[in-house]
Amino acid sequence: MRRGRAPVTEPAALTADRGRALELCPVSRETEDRLSLLVQELRRWQRVKNLVGPATLDHVWTRHIADSLQLLDLAPMATTWADLGSGAGFPGLVLAIAARERFPAAAVHLVESNGRKCAFLRHAARLTGAPAVVHEGRIEDEAARLPDVDAVTARALAPLAQLLAWSQPLLMTGAVGLFPKGREVQAELTEAAKSWTYAADLLPSRTDSDGRIVRIRSLRER
Repeated sequence: MRRGRAPVTEPAALTADRGRALELCPVSRETEDRLSLLVQELRRWQRVKNLVGPATLDHVWTRHIADSLQLLDLAPMATTWADLGSGAGFPGLVLAIAARERFPAAAVHLVESNGRKCAFLRHAARLTGAPAVVHEGRIEDEAARLPDVDAVTARALAPLAQLLAWSQPLLMTGAVGLFPKGREVQAELTEAAKSWTYAADLLPSRTDSDGRIVRIRSLRER
């Protein structure tokens, strides 16, 4: 598929949104094609499965794809990822698609308790060739069973203090944590500090002027 040229069935708003997203987070033509397959399948399944908020569909490229892709450069050497509460695959499945080209041995573990979303994740991973492994179950059970990973992430899932509790088995064995947050991030950092001692960077989001990404580099319980 030629860069910048959308399928004829793609709505104009989605075509424009694709262009904005790829300006924010450029990818190769091959990766763009795989991400396009993900978007097409998401829109098809959305009609009966309600995988994401309907209002986000015309902005899926910036709202979900680019918002996920930006995390890859914040842990550039990570080859093995864990994504907690993967939902419809954001950011985990997007990271798997993009990391596949960067690292042939890449692997992304997607943890999700919702059966219909797990079915979508498995289907989309097969279709796009993403190196993703779906773990269907509760985060508190599955996180402790995951192999060692280089990075752990979760998006729009829970307050930071809860994310640190779920991620503890991974963060305390050397993984870096990447957690996109909104304008209440400072309050979440303050609350998390009551239970945890951590080293954190607060990084700007490419897709949301009010958004920040919390990068956790070390963690221990108080």
